[in-house]
Amino acid sequence: MPIAASARASARAPLAAPVEFSTRDLPPEERIERWEDHNADVLLGLRCRMLEVKKLDATGTNVRIGSVDLARVVGTAHVVERDAELIRQQPSDSVMMYFSLVGDAFFYSQDGIRAVGPGQGLLLDADTPFMRGFSHGLEELVMKMPRSLFGDVSNAASLVGPTVFDFSSTGNVYAAALARQIGGAIGRDGAPPDESAILELVSVLTTGARTNLNAAHRAAARSFIEPRLADASLSAAHIARGVGISARHLSRAFADDGVSVPQYILERRLEQAHAMLTRPLGASATVAEVALACGFSSARYFSSAFVARFGQRASDVRRDAVIGRSAG
Repeated sequence: MPIAASARASARAPLAAPVEFSTRDLPPEERIERWEDHNADVLLGLRCRMLEVKKLDATGTNVRIGSVDLARVVGTAHVVERDAELIRQQPSDSVMMYFSLVGDAFFYSQDGIRAVGPGQGLLLDADTPFMRGFSHGLEELVMKMPRSLFGDVSNAASLVGPTVFDFSSTGNVYAAALARQIGGAIGRDGAPPDESAILELVSVLTTGARTNLNAAHRAAARSFIEPRLADASLSAAHIARGVGISARHLSRAFADDGVSVPQYILERRLEQAHAMLTRPLGASATVAEVALACGFSSARYFSSAFVARFGQRASDVRRDAVIGRSAG
């Protein structure tokens, strides 16, 4: 079964909203311990220490999508370590991917020391001891994936060792697309992320595009589609030109996943509309405005498609969300 098809059930399930934790309002003497506890609870157990005697300012925004954990982390200068003792106490059985957005960092493991700067990513086994340091602070995206799932999508039983990759505008296009998917997942008012696209991008990034051209083309197309959902004129021919393949090859790539290009676009637009209607920023927009913002030129078509997909009218979904927030 294609990777994307195997992920579809969990990708279509309701997604938890991102949850934020910050040390900024905590007493300075509690910040490191509370930050360590937070990370152990939602992502990965790490020991944290300061490079200088200053208070730690750190914020983590986390969300879980199916079996994958995603995060955006912003913090002042510090060092984190996952040593053999901590691994025995808190085994993770997972693979981590870090995408550096701001700040230079060092990474130390048994393989040596690597420098990782903005636009570079790091792939590693979470249960192999390592240390990471951020001398001028950091902002990064993080993905945690069970080792078994990583093995399925990468066709690898284990990681050979830590790997640095380039996801900058001139680097690996699939790594860049994966970073955009993760960044979008952390956003509070965008479309829900496409888990199947995330898994396909990991697969293509780790195995190489040549191992599965359909998956590579599909991942590139999904990355092209996502920021253009609001464009009502978006078509298979437009997408194919953007990706650099024929429309026939594009259709074949999506058919391999059991869906047509128009069906995929419709699904993503409906998911985006549902997200907008259930989040605070959507409360001030009319249903027609939400439909237009999501690429629907016909309000009638949007209404019927929305009911067919979610079993509720768009207005009812927004009303229930407002009531739920008021009750909370």
